[in-house]
Amino acid sequence: MSLLLRNRAAILILMINIFLVFTGIGLIIPIMPAYMTELHIDGTIVGLLVAAFSLTQLLFSPWAGRMSDKLGRKKIIVAGMLLFTVSEWMFGVVSSPVFLFASRMLGGVGAALIMPAIMAYTADVTSTEERAKGMGFMNAAITTGFIIGPGIGGFIAEYGMRAPFYAAAAAGAAAAVITLLFLPESLTTANREDAASQPEEKQSLGVQLLQSFKEPYFLSLIIVFVMSFGLANYETVFGLFVDRKFGFTPKDIAFIITFGSISGAVVQATIFGWMTQRFGENRIIAWCLGAASLFILLTLLVSSYWLIVAVTFIVFLSIDILRPAIGTQMSKMAQEQQGYVAGLNSAYTSMGNIAGPIAAGFLFDLNIQLPYAAAAAVLFLCFVLSVQFRKGRAASRSV
Repeated sequence: MSLLLRNRAAILILMINIFLVFTGIGLIIPIMPAYMTELHIDGTIVGLLVAAFSLTQLLFSPWAGRMSDKLGRKKIIVAGMLLFTVSEWMFGVVSSPVFLFASRMLGGVGAALIMPAIMAYTADVTSTEERAKGMGFMNAAITTGFIIGPGIGGFIAEYGMRAPFYAAAAAGAAAAVITLLFLPESLTTANREDAASQPEEKQSLGVQLLQSFKEPYFLSLIIVFVMSFGLANYETVFGLFVDRKFGFTPKDIAFIITFGSISGAVVQATIFGWMTQRFGENRIIAWCLGAASLFILLTLLVSSYWLIVAVTFIVFLSIDILRPAIGTQMSKMAQEQQGYVAGLNSAYTSMGNIAGPIAAGFLFDLNIQLPYAAAAAVLFLCFVLSVQFRKGRAASRSV
């Protein structure tokens, strides 16, 4: 098999893995109103349950990125998929909120292993010119997982509330076996030995986060955090919001999320590379932040079913373009630190995914409108910051 074909096959296997992970994450969205009723929990507990997944992802992501540089991408990906499999099975078996938290945290460890290793693997096997296209494929798989996950969760939940999680566990186990058997290692022995010989002064999560503000991609990391905060805020209470306000069923919720996300996957897999070449990552990031802020705010003003579908469509499209644009921008700045920067990217994503659901659940219990107002405000502030940053860089280049 030629190198080109081998790399394409590897990209396909990576897409399958990351697709399954985000499908598993998305399963929970449309059935959370039913879980609230079954377990007698409020919005605050729901937010904490969602945040628990990201807490462990945050704690383990930087370490996982370093380990993928030292041990190789394949071993880390397989280990992550196995943990994901166990967590999904566990979520389907248990009934106590305590064990649901344990399941989500175990899944977060699996995601921490998978995400940096997959993004770094993609950087390993693509040239600088093809990097945006490769990242677009990975993020298309993420987006598609979010599309398929709620749809599967909403549909299969009618046959049993636990069935979607058993299906996700079976698929995760199959993906781990396929990865183990067919995915080649992207790093040579020399690469791994060189990474292992590097000093460990940034190994600690706290040190890495403190050091990150000095890096040239720090603003991108801030945008990653804010984007994740806003999207997690939006998604965590979306099912609760439309259930409480409009009486939507799990199928209704699944359909809205599916329709709102599907265009993002198409854009990422087709024209995202052209968009970055034509407009540049900085401009795309600013536009998407502004659009997401505006249409999240509009969610509070619309009332009909199809207007909700339309508004959600724009929100998910904006976020789905924004995610690979930021990833591509940081990957270009990372140079030989692909695993390290991918780990920081995942860590900042996790911080947003922790803060967003916690804030959303707490605000939802106060007033169901407040989570979306907060998300819109935060994204708008980040939009202003990104515009000022782009103007500053343009002025510095003209001097």
